[in-house]
Amino acid sequence: METHLRLVTGPIDRMFVGRQPWQIVAITTTTVLGTIWLCQVLFQDESLYSRTKKKVFKLARLIPAVRRKVDAEIKKINDNFVKSISQPGKYYTDLPNEGMEAAQILKTVDEYLNLGHYRWKEGFISGAVYYYNPELIKLVTEVYGKASYTNPLHPDVFPGVCKMEAEVVRMTATLFHGGPSACGTMTTGGTESIMMACKAYRDYARENRGITKPNMVMPTTAHTGFDKAAKYLGIFTKNVPVDKATTEVNIAAMERAINRNTVMLVGSAPNFPYGTMDDIEAIAALGRKYNIPVHVDACLGGFLIVFMKRAGYPVRPFDFSIPGVTSISADTHKYGFSPKGSSIVLYSEKVYRHHQYTVTTDWPGGVYGSPTVNGSRAGGIIAATWATMMSFGLDGYVEATKRIIDTTRYMEQKLRAMKNIFIYGTPATSVIGIGSKDFDIFLLAGELSNLGWNLNSLQFPSGIHICVTYMHTQNGVADKFIEDVRTKVALIMKNPSQPVEGKMAIYGVAQSVPDRELIGDFTKCFIDSMFYTPIDSAPTDN
Repeated sequence: METHLRLVTGPIDRMFVGRQPWQIVAITTTTVLGTIWLCQVLFQDESLYSRTKKKVFKLARLIPAVRRKVDAEIKKINDNFVKSISQPGKYYTDLPNEGMEAAQILKTVDEYLNLGHYRWKEGFISGAVYYYNPELIKLVTEVYGKASYTNPLHPDVFPGVCKMEAEVVRMTATLFHGGPSACGTMTTGGTESIMMACKAYRDYARENRGITKPNMVMPTTAHTGFDKAAKYLGIFTKNVPVDKATTEVNIAAMERAINRNTVMLVGSAPNFPYGTMDDIEAIAALGRKYNIPVHVDACLGGFLIVFMKRAGYPVRPFDFSIPGVTSISADTHKYGFSPKGSSIVLYSEKVYRHHQYTVTTDWPGGVYGSPTVNGSRAGGIIAATWATMMSFGLDGYVEATKRIIDTTRYMEQKLRAMKNIFIYGTPATSVIGIGSKDFDIFLLAGELSNLGWNLNSLQFPSGIHICVTYMHTQNGVADKFIEDVRTKVALIMKNPSQPVEGKMAIYGVAQSVPDRELIGDFTKCFIDSMFYTPIDSAPTDN
């Protein structure tokens, strides 16, 4: 033992022979601080390669010639976005001097709502509008009107709307096999539901495990809402690859990604890109093994998957019936068919929901507590969601689910039979991902767009998907889509190497650009364009 110790201390002793005390202190301090710095550089959640690549691209932009080229490209992209999104007719950029008459307001609203060329009422779009029925619209409009002034921030003033929210949460928890301790809240959408779960687990881990540098482990196919939540909340995302054939998360890789700072594991039921479902039982087993909460994101298909067994379709376990699943997000404004702006986040135990809350105890305005991001919330949306669920009932949802899944399976079968395209994985609910090994799939996307179809574009690898909704169950819609795909594939195969043109070319180019910050700049231009109004330099009479 002493011999081994001398092997270590001997070189150190010789290094300090003849040194002054201050030199020994300086060398020791420098060595310790340098070692700490090196560890911080090398042992971060984000890889050294990724950080170096970002730094190189950032430094490259400081070169004047590169900066000018980048700025020119951004301006060109921005101008194209503005040109494509600007609408005909007058833009109101100043308040009218006199209030507009009700009839004129309604007429103008109708004109605005008729802008755009996609035939969404006829089922020509992927997702976006999940149900359209004038009778339901009439009902929820009247209900929303009755509750439009309510605000659950004041439960003593509006106890009825709070009762409706509690009932919506409880009914949803029951559908997902939540026990007596299951709980949750309503939110404004899937992203907020995801964000609330991330906040809950971040704060839970900080209080119970002392974690100050949290990370979450999730599939690359997990919804980008998790990345958004991570940016807001200071959580690092550790993305796990998926199996190329099944597009389900690689469980072994997920286990390797777990470390002492992991605050949550994520699985999708189903995921957005391909509509496939991760092995939730296996992910929950990892959660139990390492004592880490598991969130199941069922925002997209949650209000289908809970009814599929009743509709005659087998489905793998995915909910609170699996030990280890501690939270679930599901959107009522998708296949729950309620108006936009409503979603549910559920927890297996109240201890997690408590960490979702924001509570301030020392504010001069009083003790303040809020369950979600918003303080004031739209009671009308809560009431409209409650009314929608009560209107459909269990039988109504099962019937709608059967029609949607029947249509999806029919379309999947027909598409699989076609040459020159393939289907990603096995769709679990209503999303069908399409790719091709024989031509650029964005050629097909462009051709279908010319016929009025609006599909979702995928990247890494290239693909498109159609999210089947109740709109696609209308007579002839599914067959129309299948026939259009068949016709356009045959046309493309006459010249399969042709370049992609138009807006679809952007998707292909975006994947090939190594500087992802540049793609981020282009995306910001697109978002900017949505707020476009013409700039009128003429003075206004106000």
